[in-house]
Amino acid sequence: MRKLLAMFLLSACTLTGITAHAGAIDDAVKRGTLRVGMDPTYMPFEMTNKRGEIIGFEVDLLKAMAKSMGVKLELVSTSYDGIIPALLTDKFDMIGSGMTLTQERNLRINFSDPFIVVGQTLLVRKELQGKINSYKDLNDPQYRITSKIGTTGEMVAKKLIAKAQYHGFDNEQEAVMDVVNGKADAFIYDAPYNVVAVNKAGAGKLVYLDEPFTYEPLAFGLKKNDYDSLNWINNYLRQAKEDGAYARIHDKWFKSTDWLKEME
Repeated sequence: MRKLLAMFLLSACTLTGITAHAGAIDDAVKRGTLRVGMDPTYMPFEMTNKRGEIIGFEVDLLKAMAKSMGVKLELVSTSYDGIIPALLTDKFDMIGSGMTLTQERNLRINFSDPFIVVGQTLLVRKELQGKINSYKDLNDPQYRITSKIGTTGEMVAKKLIAKAQYHGFDNEQEAVMDVVNGKADAFIYDAPYNVVAVNKAGAGKLVYLDEPFTYEPLAFGLKKNDYDSLNWINNYLRQAKEDGAYARIHDKWFKSTDWLKEME
């Protein structure tokens, strides 16, 4: 009788499409490697140092996560505008690339709880100091604005500053240099990046408007319906924040500038 019942339940699950799937975290444990898709151009979350190594706040957080799983971390460099399709076609297990949890993206993938909250800010040509005091002042056809393609910086530019001329770039550095060289009037991007870029790449030609004008929770992205993995990651983040591990990693990258020496 029990055997017949088990066979019946298995058949019912198959017919209704409810098939067992281990999920990204279980797969990583079995494989011995956690594969994370990342575009390493976002200071200080993920970036490539002068030795060609990918370092950063999110990298360290992921290393600690992989260690707690007992596996190795494998970073898969992926262009940001193609990172969600790459996840959906199994190029890696999860996205860890400074991704903002938006409703549009959430229709395509699941997100963990946010591990940090940031906001969009502006790097403006120094000649416009005093004239441009907020993103609203840029909403005029006479201004040319820029950001990185596929990011919320681009989304915000097209939504809130739609009257300005927009031109996006494949990476942050090129977009910032467009403003430094006077070809664009402002660069729209997350505060943690801009606070570093104004000095590192600004060459004294940029003004940093540091008041965030958006709410941007950053989270890890996984394929739909992988609730076991989401549960594990959320519990990990909660534990890391409570036991001090998160604070140590955060302070290394946001309360110290020692890491800048690795980028020279």
